[in-house]
Amino acid sequence: MSPAAVPCDERIRSYEDFARVHQFLLSAAGIPLSLHRRLYRKLADEVFDGGEKFSVEPCEGGRQRRLVLASETPLGSESDVFLVDHAWSFRLADALKQLREVPGLAERMAALMCVDLDRRTEVEESDEQDTEKTGSLEHVLQVVEKEKTRTQERGSDFAAWLELEELGIDDDMLVALNLSANFPNLVALNLWGNRLQDPEKVLQEIGKCGRLKALWLNENPILNQGVDKRVLDALPELEIYNSHFTSKAKEWALGFCGDMVGAENPCLSVESISLENVVALDISDRSIHKLPEVFSSSKLSSLSNLNIRGNPLDQDSGDDLLKLFSGFTHLQELEVDIPGPLGNSAICILESHPNLTLLNGVSASNIVEGGKHVVDSALKPRVPEWSPEESLAERVIGAMWLYLMTYRLADGEKLDETPIWYVMDELASAMRHSDGANFRIAPFLFMPEGKLTSAISYTILWPICDVHTGEECTRDFLFGIGEDKQRSARLTAWFHTPENYFIQEFRKYQEQLEATSICPSTKETPSTKSVRPSDGRALRVLTDISQVEEFLTRPEFVLTTDPQDADIIWLGAQVDSELKSSLGLTDQRYTNQFPYEACLVMKHHLADTIHKAWGSPEWLQPTYNLETHLSQLIGDYCVRKRDGMDNLWIMKPWNMARTIDTTVSGDLSAIIRLIETGPKMCQKYIEYPALFQGRKFDLRYIVLVRSICPLDIFLTDVFWVRLANNQYTLEKTSFFEYETHFTVMNYTGKMNHMNTPEFVKEFEKEHQVKWLEIHENIRNMIRRVFESASVVHPEMQNEFCRAIYGVDVMLDNEFKPKILEVTYCPDCTRACQYDTRALVGSQGAIRGSDFFNTVFGCLFLDDLTNVSPL
Repeated sequence: MSPAAVPCDERIRSYEDFARVHQFLLSAAGIPLSLHRRLYRKLADEVFDGGEKFSVEPCEGGRQRRLVLASETPLGSESDVFLVDHAWSFRLADALKQLREVPGLAERMAALMCVDLDRRTEVEESDEQDTEKTGSLEHVLQVVEKEKTRTQERGSDFAAWLELEELGIDDDMLVALNLSANFPNLVALNLWGNRLQDPEKVLQEIGKCGRLKALWLNENPILNQGVDKRVLDALPELEIYNSHFTSKAKEWALGFCGDMVGAENPCLSVESISLENVVALDISDRSIHKLPEVFSSSKLSSLSNLNIRGNPLDQDSGDDLLKLFSGFTHLQELEVDIPGPLGNSAICILESHPNLTLLNGVSASNIVEGGKHVVDSALKPRVPEWSPEESLAERVIGAMWLYLMTYRLADGEKLDETPIWYVMDELASAMRHSDGANFRIAPFLFMPEGKLTSAISYTILWPICDVHTGEECTRDFLFGIGEDKQRSARLTAWFHTPENYFIQEFRKYQEQLEATSICPSTKETPSTKSVRPSDGRALRVLTDISQVEEFLTRPEFVLTTDPQDADIIWLGAQVDSELKSSLGLTDQRYTNQFPYEACLVMKHHLADTIHKAWGSPEWLQPTYNLETHLSQLIGDYCVRKRDGMDNLWIMKPWNMARTIDTTVSGDLSAIIRLIETGPKMCQKYIEYPALFQGRKFDLRYIVLVRSICPLDIFLTDVFWVRLANNQYTLEKTSFFEYETHFTVMNYTGKMNHMNTPEFVKEFEKEHQVKWLEIHENIRNMIRRVFESASVVHPEMQNEFCRAIYGVDVMLDNEFKPKILEVTYCPDCTRACQYDTRALVGSQGAIRGSDFFNTVFGCLFLDDLTNVSPL
């Protein structure tokens, strides 16, 4: 959000003032011009009249809420606008602290997010009298006798359908019922949710009912004893068992799923089942491996609506199924898993079935126009999950990603580095998602004093089509985001999307990485030498870096402020063509930046460069660019969850330093939603790092680069350790503690400097390891990182470039190095500030004040004092 610039004392006194000051915000929010004046009046008078128009209803068993239009008067498209208050606004690092400390906040959020159900006072209690009655033989006999009388009234040859669900029937009661004698033509028996547990007694009784077509024993203790095969063997005509099709499923099973067979029409004979009259057939979640032979266009000649979701169908090939379904000329609506038995693409399915008008509830034309391969309008919503032991604050943290909204503040050209997250009030938070939403919302800052410091944040709500009384009010959670921005994958934040599709995408990506390795096994001999002028004069250095100005004291170099006079341009700012032009610089001057170095110093490019060069080396944690590989990340997450593996990830902005907007989470919804605050990469978190006295740490190395092709790089003989301040833990609440999971304390928290030799001595003693062995592995890894750039991006090479890079490394609990990131023009404050001793090379004392003398000596004079070739 970036407000228009206005004089500091300009208050909003009229609609014209409002429109002028908020012009950019109104346009960015997409609020129709016809509603601007109405919006101004409601903002100026603080009118919150949504409660007069809407009401909130529970749904999903109380685990969600929905918003409906309660007004007796319908709402026309763009006819009104409503203010939505923000119930909670915060920066992510402060979320848990606020929930714990702000009175009433956790309780309000828990109620809004439906995670306090077990703490509400209105708890329904079961009726003990009914329970006793239900579990008695007398009551069950009454139920059976009633059904027996009903069957006899229909005739002796009439089939029987017996519902004995959740009546507390045990083994002896089942024997006493003598079902085979009382119901000789029993075709369906529902014993769901009883107390049957003796296989011998149960099998003896149901085995006498030889004409059974359907049997439900779900949620009985007997199923824990592996009786399925014995049941199927005992009942030769059984077509449905525990809701699943058996291998004997034929007309009766299809008739049941097509509403031709049921309690009112049990159907004993095949002849009485008219499959040709079935218009809609729902055989979803029937564990069907092979479709029954009677499933054919000749038998189901009127079929227009078919649901085959949730079936493996692994004994029928995809081509055979596509050919079979193409024979159903009247089929217009199809529900099927994608990916699934008919393939991985909705578009391909439609091409094979041109008569389809709806696929998974989505218009065929919309699928083709949008280029969608995975579609589903009946996705199951994610609802919050929690354990009774969790506090309300912890429950809210787990549920909030289903409700959060976000924005960033901007003043002129300055963008706030940390985004603001917020929860809308109870009314607007009840709005659920729909691809065909009837409302739209947008965040909005109202500045009554005409300046940002007076801003009040709201969300604006307005109808975008006609809405009638009693109709649910919905919004598009991903408004304006299409498949080109991974819409289907991003919906996974709120819905259970088809995991198989994402797992397949992950597998393909994994195979692609495993097949990649283009780095050469031999090293070219570098040829860079000293660049000191032959006349012996000093090299003139132009710099904007204070440490260089203070500590570059070698006589071979002299500082200059004249760009035209400089031999070396050493800047923290980017030296691009625009800067060169403004300073009148030619390409014949040495600079401390290589072209295309973004392939190393931008986090997503670094991972991409390594992947292209080495595939998936063990020293790079699994890494995904969330802008392009979200589906593959979701697949990896699903596989890890399925296999019980650790599933903690760290999300990092592409190009922000100091861990700004960096988050650790194991919540898939959180991972996906964090895309909204800017481009991110997602990397598998090192859950079990090597620790130093119980604390997390990482290592900063300085790499000196004289040439990319051939690769000529050096490592300073000193590295620096960065320590977290708190003891390391994987408690979920600790992920909000910066000083537990992050080590960069230069800009926040308290930095505890530790000299490198002291750290190494204590580390070797604590873990009984030899540091030089670890160091050699780190050297090899850093070499491979820069080899990646050399091979994948040879265009980086420029003979007039010399640069230093910071390389951040972490060790896992097996002391294997992992690359974290590479930084351009690293902060060398500590390098210049502290004296130390080298652990490699000369192993002598090194003065901090000599750091840039060492750097410039290596890069420009071929002096290898206190550096080692890589």
